[in-house]
Amino acid sequence: MSGRPLDVLEASLEEPVTVHLKDGTTYYGVLGGYDQHMNVVIEPESDVDDRVDDDLDGEFAVAIEDTTIIRGDNVVTIKA
Repeated sequence: MSGRPLDVLEASLEEPVTVHLKDGTTYYGVLGGYDQHMNVVIEPESDVDDRVDDDLDGEFAVAIEDTTIIRGDNVVTIKA
């Protein structure tokens, strides 16, 4: 998937995503929304363990348990 960042987010709405933050934390959930500042809303995905294997680097992501808003300034990458 390529294109402008907001176009990529639009195409990923309601899809599972992995969000990597500046502090090294990684979250996994469904992309529920976003805005022009790349603040994102992540919702829990049903039938997911608390820790999900992240295929990119063999590390684990924390599965979102409640609807969570992540400030765009803290986001390093979003993988759909």
